[in-house]
Amino acid sequence: MLQNYFVYILTNQYRTTLYIGITNNLQKRLDQHYFDSQNAKKSFAGKYNCIYLIYYEGFDSSTIAIAREKELKKWRREKKNNLISEFNPKWETLNNEVI
Repeated sequence: MLQNYFVYILTNQYRTTLYIGITNNLQKRLDQHYFDSQNAKKSFAGKYNCIYLIYYEGFDSSTIAIAREKELKKWRREKKNNLISEFNPKWETLNNEVI
């Protein structure tokens, strides 16, 4: 089944800051975060240069995706780190993997 909504986690170059978001167009959203980090720096991700995709999961329903985003945002950093490490053990940048 086609997944139309994504919950994603971005980080900065040093992997010290995490940003959790939701979108229906992951590539476009990554481009927006990058543009903001280079120009306006008005958003959290832009201000802290969170432009490196390290985690994402897809959903068929916006309602379920929003609920998952809210759930992840409530987690402690250690639990988020474990989730990322299970999905992406080396915390490699996944920006080029999304279409």
